[in-house]
Amino acid sequence: MARARVRPSPAGNITGKPVVAIVGRPNVGKSTLFNRLIGGRHAIVEDIAGTTRDRLYGEVQLGRLSFAVIDTGGLVPAADEGYPALIRLQVETAMAEAEVILFLVDAVSGCTPADEEIAQLLRQTDKPVLLVANKADNDRRREAAAEFYELAMGDPILVSAYHAIGVGDLRERLEELLPPVEPEAPTETLRLAIVGRPNVGKSALVNAILGQERVLVSEEPGTTRDAVDTPFEYGGQELVLIDTAGIRRRGKVTRGIEKYSVMRAQEALARADIGLLVVDASEGLTAQDLHIAGYIADAHKGLIVVANKWDLVEDTEESRERFASRELRRFRFAPWAPLAFVSAKTGLNIDGLLDLALEVRETRGQRVPTPELNAVIQKAVAEHRPPSKGRRALRILYVTQAEVNPPTFVFFVSDASLLHFSYKRYMEKAVRKAFGFEGTAIRLIFRSRGSG
Repeated sequence: MARARVRPSPAGNITGKPVVAIVGRPNVGKSTLFNRLIGGRHAIVEDIAGTTRDRLYGEVQLGRLSFAVIDTGGLVPAADEGYPALIRLQVETAMAEAEVILFLVDAVSGCTPADEEIAQLLRQTDKPVLLVANKADNDRRREAAAEFYELAMGDPILVSAYHAIGVGDLRERLEELLPPVEPEAPTETLRLAIVGRPNVGKSALVNAILGQERVLVSEEPGTTRDAVDTPFEYGGQELVLIDTAGIRRRGKVTRGIEKYSVMRAQEALARADIGLLVVDASEGLTAQDLHIAGYIADAHKGLIVVANKWDLVEDTEESRERFASRELRRFRFAPWAPLAFVSAKTGLNIDGLLDLALEVRETRGQRVPTPELNAVIQKAVAEHRPPSKGRRALRILYVTQAEVNPPTFVFFVSDASLLHFSYKRYMEKAVRKAFGFEGTAIRLIFRSRGSG
């Protein structure tokens, strides 16, 4: 099948807003400024150089000023190998996307040779560059910031991102450079969280979907640290990919950056509609894969199991059926999860995966007419009576679908305390057998008669 057009929207954001990129050497406070501007803790902030590696996107609303902002990794202009070289490519891409570049320097450390190298690089761009001296939170540091005039990048804007000092001055300068943006009507966006163990190919899958080196890819586990959001368009639909850090077993998570990365992955899953659980097809499902699938199911999200690295397996109908029958029977808690065979390396079935995600989105929005729903439940009750305690028996009085995304069904019963989990599971099977809901968790709520 020919690839449908997968087009990252301008500057990685679906709003079409002007873009501002934050650039600077490692550990000058770029992520702190990013978080200050977007009004939340999206980027991981640690007092360790090189914490941010990929490009992170956020949306900013400062009074009447509205724009997208990109956080970038610490720039080492001369780097030609390893992570610093990969980060440099990410920074260059961010600069190319931006209308305005914020050149962030450190008022505590003063002007360094690395700052001078970055200034030389920025002079070669035709984009407006604002020199921003961060950590200028007292008179001594503000006076010391005068040495940044040596960079010949104009007047430094003195800020303290941590203490929210000088943000108003920065806003005024940006208002002079950025075009006004007309407010747009909100659109329905499908959010896909790519989750899984470390080093199963999550970031490679992001790049395969987008057709560009959007995030860093390395054989070393743990390359991705932040949850990286990338809006894009597929088949006329607006989607957002969220690439996350690999989720390790709780006892294997070290303190510091990796701990925050796992927290970000869990937060990303909470704000997603569907979890794409990436597994290594050459290894099969592991206990940790099942553990992560449990996270997704418990959060009542959509779930697609993505068997990546299928290029390492002979691709036949028989091999696919053998893998599915061997591995998916372990998903007893989520037998409704579909399986997609892909190769991020070769591009195998990337379109099929996206098509499947769109189908699951439709399923999560499915509504069941109340009369049909009650007819199915009454038939199920007749075939298998509810549990009882002594003379007290559970009676199901009425069922209705209260919500979609996730599909939520409210059962009004005589006494919910009589419900056994096995009967709740039986009710879910009856709903699924009649109405499908493949690819998504559903929620069943049991309320006693007369309760709110």
